Amino acid sequence: MEKALIATAQAMNAAGLNKGTAGNLSCRLVREGREGFLITPTGMDYATLTPEDIPWVAVDRGESTGKRKPSSEWRFHRDLYAARPQVGAILHAHSPFAVSLACLRRDIPPFHYMIARFGGDSIRCAHYALFGTQALSDAAIAALKDRAACLLANHGMLVCGRDLKQAFALGVELESLCEQYWRASLLGEPVLLDAGEMAAVLEKFEGYGAE
Repeated sequence: MEKALIATAQAMNAAGLNKGTAGNLSCRLVREGREGFLITPTGMDYATLTPEDIPWVAVDRGESTGKRKPSSEWRFHRDLYAARPQVGAILHAHSPFAVSLACLRRDIPPFHYMIARFGGDSIRCAHYALFGTQALSDAAIAALKDRAACLLANHGMLVCGRDLKQAFALGVELESLCEQYWRASLLGEPVLLDAGEMAAVLEKFEGYGAE
């Protein structure tokens, strides 16, 4: 599992979702009967990671094992795994277009039907809180209610998936939507799909949704 986590983290950089040591990635892993998760370590370039560098964090108490410290954002990973048993992997990235919109502190409205891919008629932007804090975790969980992704104000994106493959795919898709919304907004105010149109899309998406 550590190798799969490293490969996905490196794919995030290759896809332009992150650069250097930005962002983080985790996947759920039960160890010795305890719920927990593997997560990228703090302050390390993904290109240099080896399986021994990947810490494991317990969901119940938050303590970690391994020779490296977990990402400073381990709290929202822990809280999301505790609150949402269907989530198997979590991706956080500082991708250019997601960060641009997050710095405007705006939700992404239903300008495109693929917004429904993330579970609703919008992608919310969580309230700002200092990185690595419980306040940020609380804000993220609120913004992720009934959703598979959100923006973090003045920070980046946060995506939940059933596994690493889906979390990565959703991260790439969210960044693409952020870019499309950013570009459309340069030309004017995007025409939004109405509630009925989005309800029809959401109904059609049932069965292959975000989680």
